[in-house]
Amino acid sequence: MGLTLEMSSGIVQGETIAAIATAIVPQQGSVGIVRLSGAEARAIAQVLFHAPGQQLWASHRILYGYVRDPQTQQTVDEALLLLMWSPRSYTREDVVEFHCHGGIMAVQRVLQLCLAQGARLAEPGEFTLRAFLNGRLDLTQAESVADLVSAQSPQAAQTALAGVQGKLTGPIRELRSACLDILAEVEARIDFEDDLPPLDEAAVTKQLAQVWQSVTAILATAHQGELLRSGLKVAIVGRPNVGKSSLLNAWSRSDRAIVTDLPGTTRDVVESQLVVGGIPIRVLDTAGIREASDRVEKMGIERSRSAAQSADLVIFTIDAQQGWTVADEELYHLIHHRPLILVINKTDLLEAKSSLSIPEVAWPPVYTAAALNRGIEDLENTILQAVQGDRLQASDIEITINQRQAAALTRTCAALEQVQTTIMNQLPLDFWTIDLRTAVQALGEVTGEEITESMLDEIFSRFCIGK
Repeated sequence: MGLTLEMSSGIVQGETIAAIATAIVPQQGSVGIVRLSGAEARAIAQVLFHAPGQQLWASHRILYGYVRDPQTQQTVDEALLLLMWSPRSYTREDVVEFHCHGGIMAVQRVLQLCLAQGARLAEPGEFTLRAFLNGRLDLTQAESVADLVSAQSPQAAQTALAGVQGKLTGPIRELRSACLDILAEVEARIDFEDDLPPLDEAAVTKQLAQVWQSVTAILATAHQGELLRSGLKVAIVGRPNVGKSSLLNAWSRSDRAIVTDLPGTTRDVVESQLVVGGIPIRVLDTAGIREASDRVEKMGIERSRSAAQSADLVIFTIDAQQGWTVADEELYHLIHHRPLILVINKTDLLEAKSSLSIPEVAWPPVYTAAALNRGIEDLENTILQAVQGDRLQASDIEITINQRQAAALTRTCAALEQVQTTIMNQLPLDFWTIDLRTAVQALGEVTGEEITESMLDEIFSRFCIGK
């Protein structure tokens, strides 16, 4: 691509930038990395890094030595230096990385020395932005880099990696090329009507239909992509002492929630992170909802109501021994409008399931004995069935798209449908070109071939600093 843009945020391509490229946590992490990219990266490294012996400063080599303050000659850290010269680097600029000791002090001191030598602190996502501007990545690959960094499950990481490898780029570019070919055919007939044979409208209509079907198939992955990136928020809701906390503990294989025989033990929302069928799930164990006089318990119950209203899925839990009570009925009417799975817990204490009278819900009820770790697999299978009910199959899809890409592909579909309507209505060829150009532009927005500075600013501002 090789674009040279001065971004509206003040980012100027060509300046040497520096940032800490690893998560820095006190007393954790054995290695911290300070990354530089730009024309002065090599010179800055040569000033700061002392490599004893006859080590060769060549691309794609790692040097051992010391980082020194050039003003005081004090040794700041013992480190490794990774060298990657243009264009064989992530940004296609000269890149150096100081691999320092982890923690806070070493990497912060090295970063400050780099800034003192003339480097500028990188903006969020600026290294990947430069990779895009220099043609190293297209926009779908750049966005997939951010998805890979933030992936919360193996499936999310796998689909993000597919995006980094260009598995979304290829199909989108092929579809854009097909639209460009059709547009060229139409414009040729407009400009050279007397010199060319008539346009085969049936063939064009067939081509447009094929492109539309392919775009629609990719567009169908948008909801799943959002699910894999953000995960599913699940709230366990029910009366006090029906076994909600026991269910969370059995499900998460931990003791996140306090379990007693006393009602009202859970006073606040307890959270656990799980992965089910490749989908990250944020499970909320809520306080039992009932009329309460205790001020603290009232606050917990109010938070439970809020969690139930905002959850993507509610696991409504009842006590098998007590059956369906009036209190269950009242609570059910508060949450029945939400996607809901009914869990009948403590079935180990129930003589016969048939004795239960329960309302009809979307999915068959799940019978569990959380105290004995029974029924958890059935619960997970029911959750996956609920997900697949929305035509989402998280375990067997290779690529997904994000909301920005989905918006562009939605415009593509609308434009292609309008072209087909224009053909059916026998309108002049000039009208065909209007919507064909819209489709080409929208597809170009997905890969970054048609992009504005403001759009780039918005996309890369979501990245972490150092990536």
